[in-house]
Amino acid sequence: MPESRTHKALQRIVAAATLSILGVNAAAESPWPQFRGPAGDGIVTDCEVPLTFSDSQNVTWKTELEGKGWSSPVVADGVIWLTNSIEVLPTEEERLEILKASGVEERKFKQLAVAKSIRLQLLALDLQSGNLLDTIELTTVEPPDPIHPLNSFASPTPVIDGDYIYCHFGTYGTHCIDRATKKTVWQRQLPLEHGVGPGSSPFIDGPRLVLIQDGMDRQYVTALDKLTGSTIWETDRPEMDAPTGDQKKAYCTPIKIVDPQGRPQLICMGSQWMVAYAPESGKEIWRVRHGKGFSVVPRPVYADGVVYFSTGFGKAQLWAVGVDGSGDVTKSHVKWTVLSGIPTKPSPLVHDGLIYVIGDSGIARCFDTKNGEEVWRKRIGGKFSASPLLVNDRIYLGSQEGLVTVLSAGADSEMIAENQVSGQIMASPAVFDNMIILRTSEAVYRIQ
Repeated sequence: MPESRTHKALQRIVAAATLSILGVNAAAESPWPQFRGPAGDGIVTDCEVPLTFSDSQNVTWKTELEGKGWSSPVVADGVIWLTNSIEVLPTEEERLEILKASGVEERKFKQLAVAKSIRLQLLALDLQSGNLLDTIELTTVEPPDPIHPLNSFASPTPVIDGDYIYCHFGTYGTHCIDRATKKTVWQRQLPLEHGVGPGSSPFIDGPRLVLIQDGMDRQYVTALDKLTGSTIWETDRPEMDAPTGDQKKAYCTPIKIVDPQGRPQLICMGSQWMVAYAPESGKEIWRVRHGKGFSVVPRPVYADGVVYFSTGFGKAQLWAVGVDGSGDVTKSHVKWTVLSGIPTKPSPLVHDGLIYVIGDSGIARCFDTKNGEEVWRKRIGGKFSASPLLVNDRIYLGSQEGLVTVLSAGADSEMIAENQVSGQIMASPAVFDNMIILRTSEAVYRIQ
């Protein structure tokens, strides 16, 4: 066996043994099990992917898909999994009737997208050929709540854990599927008024499936038994002083860290507050008041005892907060803040003392993690929803216009490539084994 393959095999054996010690089912060979990759941070090392590509260049296969879904692909055992929605669209007259029946204010009618019904699916594609292996019908909703035009009914990314894949569609249901039999092991519905559709992705933590449930009507975090779907704990969010539920909702995905004191923490960003919870009990460890930010989408990132996060809509800011406190740490643990030019949708990247962001309107910026000082900014252009990836020393940025811009990482960053593909890029890609699995509004690509 060549040296590089031997090294990779040893890494996988060590990783599997570590997961076994932690009580995690390591049966799956899952190089990309969740939103933003194995660590949930968008960082990929020891991987060589093409610098340049297009619809035809450096494309192993391209598979067009019916339906709409902004969830990212996840991969295990040679199979790519994606959630998807098939929409039945209404006439204009039916659209207005649905909006009125939903209780939406008339002034917001033009801001929302409507479907008469939706079929929510789990798709399985063969990694080698791109062929569609299975379409698993999970549920039908008639009619679903209105959503934001930039959202989809299948935006939360599924998560793979051992033999199972967990699909979450917010208020429309949470499903545990056996990957081998394609059968539903359990499913639950946790009703919530999302306002503009579901967004938070599920997160596996040992025996628990963690869901952030920040709606307009109620805001809480819950942990379900991943084998049965029963509730282990449920913790309400801190009180908010927002005038309406619209400014209390959020769409973030949790991360787990171990702080410098050895305390495991679930970091669960929400409107107005960032909160850390004890994973086993859901008990609050610390909280920080970040202002009046709401509808938070970007997933936090963590490095060297500090969590970095965007504060969401209103006026997005970038905050750096130490994780070694207890109680309300707003006055004691905020390291620094950047008050403008921060994305409301793409998640940040943190690596080697630098933090990178791509703004919704195409301004890329880099900051020093020590003090928040700007290192550089670049006008990329376009609009952005997908989160960036750092692959070795390159940053890949996919725009809603289907343009993937590649920057060199570091303080002396330069733009080194632009790659156009067909369709919108709303989903963050998967990168592993020297390939990119890219989902657009029109197709799934294997780029290699």
